[in-house]
Amino acid sequence: MHIAHFIFGIFGNAAALFLFLAPTITFKRIIRSKSTEQFSGIPYVMTMLNCLLSAWYGLPFISEDNLLVSTINGAGAAIELVYVLIFLIFAPKKEKAKIFGLFVTILSVFASVALVSLLALHGNGRKNFCGFAATIFSVIMYASPLSVMRMVIKTKSVEFMPFFLSLFVFFCGTSFFVYGLLGKDPFVAVPNGFGCALGTMQLILYFIYHKNKDEQKKPEAANGSVEMGQEKKALANGSKAEEV
Repeated sequence: MHIAHFIFGIFGNAAALFLFLAPTITFKRIIRSKSTEQFSGIPYVMTMLNCLLSAWYGLPFISEDNLLVSTINGAGAAIELVYVLIFLIFAPKKEKAKIFGLFVTILSVFASVALVSLLALHGNGRKNFCGFAATIFSVIMYASPLSVMRMVIKTKSVEFMPFFLSLFVFFCGTSFFVYGLLGKDPFVAVPNGFGCALGTMQLILYFIYHKNKDEQKKPEAANGSVEMGQEKKALANGSKAEEV
């Protein structure tokens, strides 16, 4: 059982790392276009808070045998910080103010949880307090793409719901759900079970609407061909007129 627990922890670390790195494609687009377009910055801020709280919960003086939870979430917090800073640079003023306010709030929440757990609590009380905090914000993190899922259903387009992000939400949630079950740790199993379910829903939406994204590209390509054809025809007519 201990070996299986460790193996699923490794799988969870690998899946979580891919999950944290999946948005690099999105942020390359943001940097290239110098605009956040319709992408939401909320998931990255909430993911950062989840990583901070989960990394804190996984430390040996908070909970036992959860170091794999702590290491990957520590790395995830650093990666998400980079994403949030990029988003703040390229977001419109109104969106920038909203995300910055949320960013300050999540840092305050983490600092409060850490200080209370260190100064006021001990033993199981400390573990339960940090575990509940990590669980609540893990569920919020997994639920943050619900606004994007609503947009997908409304627009019937998956353009702003990256496939690999949805895929690794599913893999990460599933791996740590099993890891939590094997370790008999509800503070790991419950939120990741929720993440597994939401990841499944995102993948279902992607496979329902991804064809619409391809169909949208075809008219654009066709319009481009028509315009080029019209330009060539106009140039040809101009040449004939000059010859006459």
